[in-house]
Amino acid sequence: MKQDIDRILIARGAISDRVRSLGEDITKSLEDVEEQQIALVAVMTGSLIFVADLMRHLPMKIQIQLMSATSYIGKSTKTNNDPMLGKLPDVKDLHVLLVDDILDSGKTLTRIRNGLIEMEPKSIQSCVLLRKKLDSAMSVPCEHIGFDIEDEFVVGYGLDYDGYYRNFPDIGVISP
Repeated sequence: MKQDIDRILIARGAISDRVRSLGEDITKSLEDVEEQQIALVAVMTGSLIFVADLMRHLPMKIQIQLMSATSYIGKSTKTNNDPMLGKLPDVKDLHVLLVDDILDSGKTLTRIRNGLIEMEPKSIQSCVLLRKKLDSAMSVPCEHIGFDIEDEFVVGYGLDYDGYYRNFPDIGVISP
């Protein structure tokens, strides 16, 4: 696996530090909210490791909701430009924290966020581990961002290439 990684973009220690910091920021942003009214909606499968680590830094009672979405086939976004979404969880009258692994085209996060808004939550915040420095990504509302990165195909820490590399502990750029 390591031989397929061209270079490490973000080392595991930096990821760990940033996830801890994100947890602190999110906790502060939700400090006035009643705990029983918070739903964390995790977009699977890419956010699996990120969400597991992030939850450990959220010292509050939260409801965990999982949903699936994908916009990639191999190294490129789907040709029809329409992310495939699973069933959206019921978040009516809840304060929602939407968590995803990466924000690149912005289509997946926007579609999910808009779908959740239609369910009339009390509030909604988004959190991503990575945001690509693309106009499309930078224009999408996202309150909590781990790292801004260049437009490269990255794997590791939950991000995959055809289902592989999710277990790589760092975030790396895959060899061409």
